Amino acid sequence: MENYTVDEYALCTRFKSKRRKKRLVKEDFEKHLIQLRKREKELWKKRKDLPLIPLENPYQKGWQRCFVLREDVVRSSEAEFYRTLLEKINTWQFSSEKSFKRKKKRKRRNVYIEKIQTVKEFSEWEWKSPKLELTEKEKVHFYKRERWCSNFKRYKIHYVFNEPWRYVLRVSPYMITHTKMVDSDLESEIQLLENYIVNLDLRNKINRLIHGSSLKWSYYEKENPKETSPIKNISLNTLYQQYLDEMI
Repeated sequence: MENYTVDEYALCTRFKSKRRKKRLVKEDFEKHLIQLRKREKELWKKRKDLPLIPLENPYQKGWQRCFVLREDVVRSSEAEFYRTLLEKINTWQFSSEKSFKRKKKRKRRNVYIEKIQTVKEFSEWEWKSPKLELTEKEKVHFYKRERWCSNFKRYKIHYVFNEPWRYVLRVSPYMITHTKMVDSDLESEIQLLENYIVNLDLRNKINRLIHGSSLKWSYYEKENPKETSPIKNISLNTLYQQYLDEMI
């Protein structure tokens, strides 16, 4: 009988080689990570689909501002047309102050200026999209405008409504009348899965496996509890006092 090495004997038989065993372990671990990601998305979807519950005592949370028809337009014969158009181009703003002013620094001083609010403008891509809900009659009331975009460093085309005077802004209290249902069992399972992923530092591995790269979103940029310094955010005076207490 000839003498064979371990690898040659494993190759001639049905036994798994060390390299194959290592590869199978890695594949099983990657499948496990994929299942974790699928389970996490399922739990998030269940939490998102939870119904709203009406509150017994609704409360106000700031103010909201949107466009409404002017009184003279309401009495005109084309009121229904502009009301239907407003449902497609209306915008909303929310603020804790009824004045809807924001802070801006001018000449080393903080001044308050009013927030600018306009009806919706359509980009060139939205205008040519088949999902655009505007009719041909409604498109006539828009004109093409080029505007410099500081983010892309070039001019971009927008389609702007040419009769904004037909609408006026109305401020009203923003009332909270419903709240999201909370499922304690579902939240517990989500937190349990989140702790498992964070403690073992699996988030970047899952992102590389699913998306091909590690997506460092702000939601995922959580510090690993195992790597947290015990003296983080503690002043030197407090640390020195603790040192003196231990020496006594």
